[in-house]
Amino acid sequence: MKLNILGKRYLFFFISLAMIVPGLVIIAIHGLPLSIDFTGGSMLEIQFATDKAPAMDDVIALYTDNGINDTQVQFSNSDEGVVAVIKSSSLTQEQHTAIISSLETNFDSNLVELKFDTVGPSISQSVTQRALLAIAISALAVIIYITFAFRGIQHAFRYGVCAIIAMLHDILIVISLGAIGSQLFGWQMDSLYLTALLTVIGFSTQDKIVVFDRIRENSPIMRRVPFEKIVNHSIVQSLQRSINTQLMTSEFLLLSLALFGGTTLREMCIILLVGLLSGTYSSIFIASPILVVWENKEWKTWFRKTKTTEG
Repeated sequence: MKLNILGKRYLFFFISLAMIVPGLVIIAIHGLPLSIDFTGGSMLEIQFATDKAPAMDDVIALYTDNGINDTQVQFSNSDEGVVAVIKSSSLTQEQHTAIISSLETNFDSNLVELKFDTVGPSISQSVTQRALLAIAISALAVIIYITFAFRGIQHAFRYGVCAIIAMLHDILIVISLGAIGSQLFGWQMDSLYLTALLTVIGFSTQDKIVVFDRIRENSPIMRRVPFEKIVNHSIVQSLQRSINTQLMTSEFLLLSLALFGGTTLREMCIILLVGLLSGTYSSIFIASPILVVWENKEWKTWFRKTKTTEG
């Protein structure tokens, strides 16, 4: 029995909305969970002896005593001990000295300060602008490339636009995941998060081109067949390859890193894992169905039904 993927396209659109909307609601209420990489602030990285590491609440309370109320703490284990990465709003030199002194007095007199950085508002603003610029340039490059590469078929521009819409879908999935993670696990959107997001964009675009290229190959061969059937046939042909390629080349590796790679890598690996899955999903169930909706001008049918119902 032939798979009729496009026959359920509106179900797939609904599933995507169900995954995206909760994160957007969290962002609307609480805002984006941006780290000091984007907002400015200080990051202190300290190594404790394994048996002398403080609890997370103790570190937060110590910062609060020094006038800092937005502290984020992450712990990871190393061969030399326990490493704490503490992010907060900008610390003055006096606050930094007082915090180190308190940690030494209360927990580990032989602690090692591995790193202390302060990012100013101007630097964080520059990082944000460059991130947005990178996404905009990626989107423009995709449209130009696909329009040029598919110039031999009708409405080549539509393929590029549909690829961008699906790419935005993947971006929203990753942002929604970050927002949900911020509420459940205290995640923050930092430079590693941005790296994961840009990686997802790259893989997402590649997947769309693979599926669209199969549509392009089949269009001249199946010229008398309705466009929806051509697209559905092309999706079925590339379905196994897309899924197997993702599972074998990236998903299993990312899952292993997420489970066994330690606290520092876990957040990035989970974001990449979900983002790359979203890229494969949107190539099959979002980009191509949108192309069919556009070709069939299905919104006109919807408007006609609405007017008929109102009449």
